[in-house]
Amino acid sequence: MSASSAFIDEKGGSASEPEYGHDPASGGIFSTDYKRHDDLKEMLDSNKDSLKLEAMKRIVAMIARGKNASDLFPAVVKNVACKNIEVKKLVYVYLVRYAEEQQDLALLSISTFQRGLKDPNQLIRASALRVLSSIRVTIIVPIMMLAIKEAASDMSPYVRKTAAHAIPKLHSLDPEQKDQLIEVIEKLLADKTTLVAGSVVMAFEEVCPDRIDLIHKNYRKLCNLLIDVEEWGQVVIINMLTRYARTQFLNPNINESLLEESSEKAFYASDDEEDEDKKAEAATLAKRKPYVMDPDHRLLLRNTKPLLQSRNAAVVMAVAQLYFHLAPKAEVGIIAKALGMFEPYLKSFYIRSTDPTQIKILKLEVLTNLANETNISTILREFQTYIKSMDKDFVAASIQAIGRCATNIGEVRDTCLNGLVQLLSNRDELVVAESVVVIKKLLQMQPEQHSDIIKHMAKLIDNIQVPMARASILWLIGEYCEHVPKIAPDVLRNMAKTFTNEEDIVKLQIINLAAKLYLTNSKQTKLLTQYVLNLAKYDQNYDIRDRARFIRQLIVPTDKSGALSKYAKKLFLALKPAPVLQSTFKDRDHFQLGSLSHLLNAKAAGYQELPDWPESVPDPSVRNVEVKDSIPDWSKCTSRKDRKEKKTEKPFYSDSEGESGPTESADSESDSGSGSESASASDESGSGSESEESREETESEDEEEDEEKEKKRKKRLDKTKAKKPAEESAERCAIHTSHQINTPISKQPPKQSKKESKKERQEMSLLDLDDSSAPVTPVNFLSSSLVSDLEGLSLTNNILAPTTIAPSGSIKMYELLHRITGEGLAVEYCFSRQPFSPDPNMVAVQIQFTNNTNSETKNLHIEEPRLQSGMRIREFTEIDVLAAGESVTVVMGIDFCDSTQAANFQLCTHTRKFFVSIQPPVGELMTPVFLTENDFKKEQGKLMGMNEISEKLMLGEKCVNEHVIVERVTATANLSRVPCGSEKECRFAGKTVSSGCLVLVTVPTKEGGAAQLTVNCEKMLIGTLLVKDIMQALSQ
Repeated sequence: MSASSAFIDEKGGSASEPEYGHDPASGGIFSTDYKRHDDLKEMLDSNKDSLKLEAMKRIVAMIARGKNASDLFPAVVKNVACKNIEVKKLVYVYLVRYAEEQQDLALLSISTFQRGLKDPNQLIRASALRVLSSIRVTIIVPIMMLAIKEAASDMSPYVRKTAAHAIPKLHSLDPEQKDQLIEVIEKLLADKTTLVAGSVVMAFEEVCPDRIDLIHKNYRKLCNLLIDVEEWGQVVIINMLTRYARTQFLNPNINESLLEESSEKAFYASDDEEDEDKKAEAATLAKRKPYVMDPDHRLLLRNTKPLLQSRNAAVVMAVAQLYFHLAPKAEVGIIAKALGMFEPYLKSFYIRSTDPTQIKILKLEVLTNLANETNISTILREFQTYIKSMDKDFVAASIQAIGRCATNIGEVRDTCLNGLVQLLSNRDELVVAESVVVIKKLLQMQPEQHSDIIKHMAKLIDNIQVPMARASILWLIGEYCEHVPKIAPDVLRNMAKTFTNEEDIVKLQIINLAAKLYLTNSKQTKLLTQYVLNLAKYDQNYDIRDRARFIRQLIVPTDKSGALSKYAKKLFLALKPAPVLQSTFKDRDHFQLGSLSHLLNAKAAGYQELPDWPESVPDPSVRNVEVKDSIPDWSKCTSRKDRKEKKTEKPFYSDSEGESGPTESADSESDSGSGSESASASDESGSGSESEESREETESEDEEEDEEKEKKRKKRLDKTKAKKPAEESAERCAIHTSHQINTPISKQPPKQSKKESKKERQEMSLLDLDDSSAPVTPVNFLSSSLVSDLEGLSLTNNILAPTTIAPSGSIKMYELLHRITGEGLAVEYCFSRQPFSPDPNMVAVQIQFTNNTNSETKNLHIEEPRLQSGMRIREFTEIDVLAAGESVTVVMGIDFCDSTQAANFQLCTHTRKFFVSIQPPVGELMTPVFLTENDFKKEQGKLMGMNEISEKLMLGEKCVNEHVIVERVTATANLSRVPCGSEKECRFAGKTVSSGCLVLVTVPTKEGGAAQLTVNCEKMLIGTLLVKDIMQALSQ
């Protein structure tokens, strides 16, 4: 149904209300920007829920199609308090998408989000928490923390899962909350629902991956729940349990490695040492106990094995890496087989043009490993076609693969060499360069037979420009100069001419070539060698200077020369072993299989090393768990009769549970459906079981606990029956009038200790924070007055434009691009505090470029600015050339929209692009304003109440007089001094650059170094951040 037809049905044919058109953004050719989304805004302002619902459906559809709907934020956010549940759900979907971009507007509705946390519908509660955690403003961190704590005890597993998702967001916003977040993670780890397990383990990995002690009590439960967790949760849990197992269990292959070592010793040992070695081995074997796998280790291997049948490739890969790193060698066969089994299916690994480069290289690797005498001709013919590919990386890998085949199969070495030599005439420089490097390695195996190839390569050196290829040719000519005695001196003569312009790697090989020719043919090359060494002596690179000094002392003996000069020929012309061309995938064992670091063969950011196996057995009792109901298990049976029926089944499982007895009863009661599996798992592991007496004791304790629970439940039922409907509705009311009112009993966990209940009465609920009349108490989270300030946060502009006086002072420089990251280009910036003439609403940012390289840097400019909504940027004029060693300063303008969020953009040169960001301190978002004392008091009177923030502080030791205070404040914020009759009071005034909102600062000092800082500003966030910065400056 269209919006217009829905509207006609609703209004019943009346002509008093306007009709609504279609969304212009959905494809109208003649749509105008100034009327964009007007019909949607009118529908959202309508009193009819059906129109609001239709509008929200269209808005969410626009977002799904990738269209920008951020300008509708004010119209949508008003409907967050709508009573229609379907509209409310869609509003929250929209807010989750745009809350981070429109933070100021989202803050205005924060009280509504808090009421949403108490909504009866679990989807609304979860959505409210998701939106709240998407507002990335530090001022609401206490509110977010309290919301996460309450959601972690929610009845709904979906809300608890959302709480787990919010934990990493809060940790990234404020890392100081880590200790409190760990408490919430510990609480959620004990949750027995499969919906929560994956999310909380992800939060654990993000916040505190080193806190292995939190996993001990939950290890068996996680193993048993694993089969029923969602697929991506399974990946996270398996990776975490892999690391855990490497720290808690012994290496299952420890005995095999010992036997291998002893057999090698016995084989290589001499007759005299054999008897002593046998005695020592017998003693060590006698001391070492036979390896018995820990039952918990076996539980993990057994519970992950069925996941090899998962439809998700990531889960299969996670299980494969777990078995690779944790399983005995005899069991690794279930996840890995030898490559030989693929020989009949060789054509399946032929490269297709549609394959991505990474897959092509992996297929090449498989083909190279499968190559043998029977199929090598087919594989080489296939490789020849790959060299014509347009993918340069793939071509280079193909040439390397040809070289590896030639190394491994001697019969085709000559054929491969001839083919590679033909590639030297290829027009593509990269193909030629890669061929030279591979030929060099192949020639080292049989240099005598291939002097023609060396001559051919010597002729090509003038045409090849790739430094690695030139260096390889020079090395070959120098190493086998006796095979080409006429050509080698001429090559040295040509290279001496271009020595100063060559790359460092080529210069080193020229020096080596000169030394070798001097030793073998000094008549022709003596003067050339001296010339090259003199050039190298004054080279800019110290490696080349050192090499020149070292070689001169070796080959040109003097009185001061040491004994080494006698052995110069042996040192330079010794026979070198031929290199082994091996796979790039070799020697990656130190990285965890399947990780990004393993794929790249380099340590990626965030990679966690796989721990080494422990040498001694860690205490297995840390994984024993007592039966507790610290977290409400809402899936348990509520009737006493059902629980007793469960208890009668317990002995059946206990008999088969040799592993842990009552310690795993919590797992067996979970609703994951894996209880029977864990029971059979325990039967196979077969570790020591507990006595019958201990089982009877635990059962009697369970019965007592059940009786207490039953009494409490009856009391709660009596209370709820006695309540009137009016009282129940009052409990669900959004605003509480005092701290004494407790939250509804139905939302409390079924079992709580007295201490916990007392603590909850003292804590302020989220709804209490909405109440402006509540007394302000010194607690960790925001006071009620501050939240009421946030509710009334106004975004209207109060523009004053008096004469401005910019204070002079030292300007702080910030690093934008480090010279190492920028490959020699260093960039610094500062806020010059001067008006930006092209646009007075922009902050002037002065940028200094310094070229630390030996070459010119060209075309310095900005590309792809990534700005938050409302922010603008005025780029500096492109710098055409920046000479080596020179600096240049430019000015650009940025409208930060009165926000401290960073402006992100790309800084580009003619060769590279660097991602950089400029984040302003709050004090640089202002410009000075000149006010008289009377004007200051008049404007301050207008900005009282919620627009005033006042804090007490102790001045630092250096803040001894008025001059230092003025200096510190004006250095922190771009404000001007206001005249004041009192000597013990300093006043400052300014306005925000973007919106022109007035900012007034007062610092009255008292005896004993005490002072009070007051900031009056229409923008609450600006005022709060400014108070924090000035307090830090004055207290130092």
